[in-house]
Amino acid sequence: MTDAPSHPSHRPADAVSDDFHVFDTTLRDGAQREGINLTVADKLTIARHLEDFGVGFIEGGWPGANPRDTEFFQRAREEIDFRHAQLVAFGATRKAGVRVEDDPQVAALLESGAPVVTLVAKSHAGHVELALRTTPEENLAMVRDTVAYLRAQGRRVFLDCEHFFDGYALDAVYAKQVVRTASEAGADVVVLCDTNGGMLPAQITAVVRTVLADTGARLGIHAQDDTGCAVANTLAAVDAGATHVQCTANGYGERVGNSNLFPVVAALELKYGRRVLPEGKLAETTRISHAIAEVVNLTPSTHQPYVGVSAFAHKAGLHASAIKVDPDLYQHIDPALVGNTMRMLVSDMAGRASIELKGKELGFDLSGDRELVGRVVERVKERELAGYTYEAADASFELLLREEVQGRPVRYFTVESWRAIVEDRPDGSHANEATVKLWAKGERIVATAEGNGPVNALDRALRVGLERIYPQLAQMELVDYKVRSLEGALGTGSITRVLVSTSDGRGEWSTVGVAENVIAASWQALYDAYAYGLLRAGVEPQE
Repeated sequence: MTDAPSHPSHRPADAVSDDFHVFDTTLRDGAQREGINLTVADKLTIARHLEDFGVGFIEGGWPGANPRDTEFFQRAREEIDFRHAQLVAFGATRKAGVRVEDDPQVAALLESGAPVVTLVAKSHAGHVELALRTTPEENLAMVRDTVAYLRAQGRRVFLDCEHFFDGYALDAVYAKQVVRTASEAGADVVVLCDTNGGMLPAQITAVVRTVLADTGARLGIHAQDDTGCAVANTLAAVDAGATHVQCTANGYGERVGNSNLFPVVAALELKYGRRVLPEGKLAETTRISHAIAEVVNLTPSTHQPYVGVSAFAHKAGLHASAIKVDPDLYQHIDPALVGNTMRMLVSDMAGRASIELKGKELGFDLSGDRELVGRVVERVKERELAGYTYEAADASFELLLREEVQGRPVRYFTVESWRAIVEDRPDGSHANEATVKLWAKGERIVATAEGNGPVNALDRALRVGLERIYPQLAQMELVDYKVRSLEGALGTGSITRVLVSTSDGRGEWSTVGVAENVIAASWQALYDAYAYGLLRAGVEPQE
């Protein structure tokens, strides 16, 4: 058995005040989201990100329940330097009718070596009888015995009251009795759990305030997001006196998820003025959110509050005009506070202010040239009417803007012709071949290549023809390709829009092409992708 020093001497030296807790359960509750399957290595990586972010507690899983979580606790103790956070083991109270000293699950919590243990317990009288198949009195004894035993072993104990709010509605007296029993047995925090996620903020406030007054226990909140109110419910509990919030990164969790760590922390620091992270860590919010999304292999939500790439993106011309005067007029915070940036979207809704701000973002001062700005506005509107979309293709817009500013296109090669052939073979297979004829640096180039489709063949032919002259192209890779058919002017024909995302290993950019067929539209997007990539690499365009 591995002992841990008792609270509070075990708290990391760089931890923030114990007066308020930010408790992360991504590795336990968040991992229950459909589509997430974490390896031990994944869990260690996420734990490092959370430690770097500065949360106070990281719940690592249920040791003894499966080999993966048992291994995680062993390796986390050895491989992670916890400077801000304390590692937390999750488990249940002793089984009914079993001495706590003899319960193997309780023993596994101690063997984990975690300095903090979270116990889940029933606070819903109906669940006690139907799920645990025991009496209300025995359930209270299970809580009392397990909390007291773990405290005697030097562990800090939090108790999660499962289904608390539903149980409170059924039998408020018993629900509060569970809270009182845990607190009197030595639990530092008793967490009220909205396990089914059905509560609303006003209900949370009323119940938390009453339970706090009637029990005197230190209370926490664990909110699921089934009504879309998990973050609001968490903050409502804080308003009512809770001083411990349980969240998951990006709101991951079972069903629709949990209270999202990042909006909760940002609100506490920026709206409540409550310091809950170490100095300077709030600016890491966006980076940490996206890094964890990469580990779990889920695309970051573009519209997530505070950290989404669209969180501070402005499209309407009216907004842009106001932002040009003062960004605070249409932004509730400075995005830099959470490590994000303001973005101006260029579309057919853009006015002069949008173009000027976008130009400034790209390094061009357009404020003194009304004629130039007017030309760009009109050209954007004309091309968006034809099917282009520049809010999703910043690289294509920058090429358009540079052409207007400099009076010539950004050109690295001139196209003489191109063609793509799809051959249908007797055995049902297909052959895709493309040929491009180009001029680059005074040299005529003819290149042919095969691919797994006509667009891939064109891409390869371009590379075959140009990589010798522009070796920077070897670092570029197409990472996303989207096609959309748009209605024609008469509703019977159609045009095709293609969006291509390209990466050079240091960043990504998007380009757009529009034409009557998918291959021609793809060619335009590819042309822009490589032109912008070479510009980004510092290669001087041809005159």
